[in-house]
Amino acid sequence: MKKDLLNIINHYGILPQLKYIHSEYFELDEAILEIEKANEWTPSMVENWKNHIAEEIADVMVMLKQFQYYYDIDDKQIEEIMNYKINRQLERIKEENER
Repeated sequence: MKKDLLNIINHYGILPQLKYIHSEYFELDEAILEIEKANEWTPSMVENWKNHIAEEIADVMVMLKQFQYYYDIDDKQIEEIMNYKINRQLERIKEENER
């Protein structure tokens, strides 16, 4: 997968892919907002929304992985940063609850 994603980003270039990732973010946002705006929720609608959101998350992740591989950032570095940010946010929530 890494080779394929590098091939894609190298073919199109950084700036076009940076513009393209914005459209992928927007599509994910739209999929989430579709649920939030709904007046009714049937089991089949929920399943369709779930599948749509999964597809849009995958699109965004494909784009993110292209940039990750292009800039040679390993998974461990990203995971460490994510853990730091998650813990920081949990600490903020704890402080909010103590007020």
